[in-house]
Amino acid sequence: MLMRTDPFRELDRLTQQTLGTRSWPTAMPMDAYRADDAVVVHFDTPGVDPEAIDLDVDRNILTVRVDRPSPAPNAAQVIAAERPTGTFRRQLFLGDSLDAERINASYDAGVLTLRIPVAEEAKSRKIQISGGEPPKGIDA
Repeated sequence: MLMRTDPFRELDRLTQQTLGTRSWPTAMPMDAYRADDAVVVHFDTPGVDPEAIDLDVDRNILTVRVDRPSPAPNAAQVIAAERPTGTFRRQLFLGDSLDAERINASYDAGVLTLRIPVAEEAKSRKIQISGGEPPKGIDA
């Protein structure tokens, strides 16, 4: 059986949940990168039911809200509670170069993945160079 031996453990746990640490951040850890014509964002959400994830976009601000309740029943005597529980929220500003109307979300093995396409007008494009005559309206 596990036993508590450190009287300051609850104070340490409260401090970690409030202020966070490098190994236990207060927000959901995330990775983001651009691949092809989209920005891909991964959020670590282990132990979360996909139904408990709420995604919302309002004026180019993407909000991810996750609820992870304690697995212990209300009447249980908790011996150790080191895994973070509660409601976690993360907001990302989506620049004008991203298409917030076509965000794709998937969830697998505790990782929420968002694929945000780059807007058509923001994609790089080749400009054709014509030869011989100057463009119309320009005097040489």
